[in-house]
Amino acid sequence: MCGIFGIITTNEKLLGPLLVNAAKRLSYRGYDSVGCATITQDGKIDLRKDVGKVDDVSPRLKFEEMYGSRGITQLRWATFGTPSQVNSQPHLDSKGMMVGAHNGNVVNNIELRQQFIDEGMVVRSDNDGETCVHAVERYLYKGFNIIDAIRKAYNDLLGDYSFVIGLIGEEKLYAFKKGSGLMAGMAENATCVSSDLPSILPLTRKVLYIEDGEIVILEPDKIELHSVRDGSIIHRNYEIITESMDIAQKGGYAHFMLKEIHEQPQVARELIHMLDNSASVISIGQRMMKARNLYLVGCGTSYHACILGSYYISNLSGKAAFPVLATQFISQYGPTLGPEDVGIFVSQSGETKDVLNALNLAKTRGVQAFGLVNVIGSTLTKSTEYYVPLTCGYEISVPATKTFSNQALSFLYLALMMAQLPTTDLSLLPDLLQQSIISAEMQMAHLENLISKWSNTYILGYGATYPIALEGALKLKEVTDVHAEGLLSTEFKHGPLAAVRNGYPIIFIANSQDVPLIVSGINEVACRGAMTIVIGEQDHRLQSNAHDLLALPHSTPYLNPILAIVPLQLLAYRVSVSRGFNPDYPQNLSKTLTVD
Repeated sequence: MCGIFGIITTNEKLLGPLLVNAAKRLSYRGYDSVGCATITQDGKIDLRKDVGKVDDVSPRLKFEEMYGSRGITQLRWATFGTPSQVNSQPHLDSKGMMVGAHNGNVVNNIELRQQFIDEGMVVRSDNDGETCVHAVERYLYKGFNIIDAIRKAYNDLLGDYSFVIGLIGEEKLYAFKKGSGLMAGMAENATCVSSDLPSILPLTRKVLYIEDGEIVILEPDKIELHSVRDGSIIHRNYEIITESMDIAQKGGYAHFMLKEIHEQPQVARELIHMLDNSASVISIGQRMMKARNLYLVGCGTSYHACILGSYYISNLSGKAAFPVLATQFISQYGPTLGPEDVGIFVSQSGETKDVLNALNLAKTRGVQAFGLVNVIGSTLTKSTEYYVPLTCGYEISVPATKTFSNQALSFLYLALMMAQLPTTDLSLLPDLLQQSIISAEMQMAHLENLISKWSNTYILGYGATYPIALEGALKLKEVTDVHAEGLLSTEFKHGPLAAVRNGYPIIFIANSQDVPLIVSGINEVACRGAMTIVIGEQDHRLQSNAHDLLALPHSTPYLNPILAIVPLQLLAYRVSVSRGFNPDYPQNLSKTLTVD
């Protein structure tokens, strides 16, 4: 995710306090490293940066003392390059004449870095933020003016990102947007640009929202927009922001959980771009296909993603994959492990103790260990040969939402690669997720009222939707005080059917290929008085047999399960709020479980 902020003022001043304050207000976007750069009117760049949170790094490097008329700060959530001082942002160009920083991901980072090295540029890091600087440098030093250099760099840089840069010798800052958030603010005697509102609102509430394919030119007394396509000037009126600071930090949403549910289309898009350009993904897929035994290891939400991953891998590639809880992996499979086996160890934080224990045992037995993880620089990324970064940015709410959908997407991508099938259909997923969110929110009120009246419920799935039932039930248990149990629909008659009474709510998740079986399950409980709700695509059989159908957009049997989690996430959120809980911080739970 990352966070950037840039400011230019009428006169030179002590910019450090402004930059530190902006960094603190963006710290929820990244905490792997932080850096500040200032530029004086006589052409001196002061660059200070290091690994750690802003509260730790700022006093150590004396950010508050930094001086100039232009300043940039960046909070990093690592994706390309491990968290380190050299990979921290901002970055300089080869000659130290420019300084810049970005948020997002430049997915052709590795290829561009090699091009820059071959062209004689000084490349100091592995980080794609530096790649953005060199992409502009490449054309600026060929004689192009800065706007044309940025336009050409924009076309070279693939992925989703926003970027801000300043040059010695002129009193301007430049920024451009391609996928990631960016906005500019007009303040008194200053203008600023940022990836998010919280860093701007202390200075001004007069804001311009920047769109993809736009270049921002900041001067102390004006903001100018240009088109990347042809360089022409774009005219847009300012908006006056009335939101509170707390709501602004949450992107206008009441809670981080809701914000992160709504971020799923964007993070899925960024993950697909990254996977399409990742050499390590190819290596992981090849090793998985050759494994004697293939294990998918996780806990909680990550384990549910492993179950879905097992379904994808076995159905698409014909290779058996064993999903297993991390602690059970040790006791059940530990004695059988060997160098011919492959383990995919899954963790949002990369610090889940149970998963690390399983990983350590596997490595002592020679297992080829790979990671599927969100936090770059975590123990899991350092302990595996290769890993797939989930590219979700900082997930603040304790209940996992966007990390689950990207875990599922990662497994689907790997399964398609193992089967040597095209991954092009995955490009449909971000838009389908967006449609699912909009549709679910329109249909949610009735379901929310129904579930809120009961202290327990069941969520039933089959095949690819079984792990979605487990995950949906977990979300309800985490944040609502409703006891929800996820089950295979075919297992419900083997005992739990005894719980059904008049009006009892039961949620079914239907994949298109499993509708006849789901219809059978619906009637099995409806005839005993249950209130039946189905999450699935429009189908007259579901419509006529269930009490309610929460319709998903038409997709494929492999994308459908990922879409189906959206209504369940929103249901958990809505019931939590209606019952007076804070869904971001459920009682007794922690985001990172570092104990046995």
